[in-house]
Amino acid sequence: METNTNQEFKVFGVSIEKFSIYYGSLLIIWGVIISFLSGSDSFTSYIPAFIGIPILIFSYLSIKFVNKKKLFMHIVVLFGLFAFLGGLDLARSIVTGSAFENFWADLSKAMLAITGFYFTMQCIKSFIHARKIRDQAN
Repeated sequence: METNTNQEFKVFGVSIEKFSIYYGSLLIIWGVIISFLSGSDSFTSYIPAFIGIPILIFSYLSIKFVNKKKLFMHIVVLFGLFAFLGGLDLARSIVTGSAFENFWADLSKAMLAITGFYFTMQCIKSFIHARKIRDQAN
């Protein structure tokens, strides 16, 4: 997934900052579409969107204000971790035997767990990559 072109960490050929913008956008769109498809009036159906908004905002800020990129991207990965941890609530449904009784909610949880884990791992890999590049420069 990642390449070392121009010593920049990449996921699917784009910088981690742009990938984060795409991921935040995906979460926002997912939350809105799932809420619409399920006909849910519940605040909780929008949780993916509420996680995606700060990911999108802070990813954009990390591109706009390069001198604060490290801070903003650490905030981004924190919200990615929230997505993963929130998605793990699906395990509770599995253990109690009620998995997918509320199909749309559990589908959202599965999506958050899978994509949140992948996103968080890519962010961590990018941090490790940045540290290696910085250490090589010193």
